[in-house]
Amino acid sequence: MNIDFEGKVVVVTGAAHGFGRAIAQAFASRGAAVHVCDVNAAGLEETVSLCGPKTYGHVLDVGSRSAVQQTVAAIETAGGAIDVLVNNAGGVRGQVGRPIEEISEEDWQTIFDVNLSGTFFMAQAAAPGMKRRKYGRIINISSGAGLGISLTGIQAYASAKAGQIGLTRQLAHELGPWDITVNNVAPGFVRSNPTTERQWEAMGEEGQARLLQNIALKRLGTPDDITAMVMFFASDYAGWISGQVISVDGGK
Repeated sequence: MNIDFEGKVVVVTGAAHGFGRAIAQAFASRGAAVHVCDVNAAGLEETVSLCGPKTYGHVLDVGSRSAVQQTVAAIETAGGAIDVLVNNAGGVRGQVGRPIEEISEEDWQTIFDVNLSGTFFMAQAAAPGMKRRKYGRIINISSGAGLGISLTGIQAYASAKAGQIGLTRQLAHELGPWDITVNNVAPGFVRSNPTTERQWEAMGEEGQARLLQNIALKRLGTPDDITAMVMFFASDYAGWISGQVISVDGGK
């Protein structure tokens, strides 16, 4: 299967490391002009360097609607309408699992801002250009936590990722008449960034063994495993697939 994105304009959020960086590199290696976004300026600069000359960095907090609108407008002015949008920005914002009574309004909201509101704001900004061209691919990166429970125990994370899955299905029906597909990748646990490394270490040997035992393939995946599904959803091979959530988790 030869998947090529020559001439396509791609936006990847949360691209300073981990899944986002791997996804950006994959699109760049297949000929796309890639716009990478993140709040982490240093990591973003490294991603741009790794991806090559047709990659452009944008320091962006996806939880700010006004900033998203400005950034998407600048991307479209410079390179044309967005063909593919990958909403990868997310995470737990440095939080750890705590009892529900200890969670502040700010704790709750900050996770929703990046994991759910950011996905909505990016899709909202990109959709008009996709509609004008009657073409688009939106791929949201959720989590197994959105389909079950969060390994971290963080209530807001599980809730926001479940909400993102609901948003995926809703937007698929709203945007489908313009040949815009909206799909979702739900990764299992992957050691892909500093946060997941800390989580892995915190499990200890027994917890790590228990996690692996619950995976059908008895091993962890890699960012490339998640990237492969994104490439498929973004390609013409997935032209009649929309509103779907695919777990890439080694089998549960």
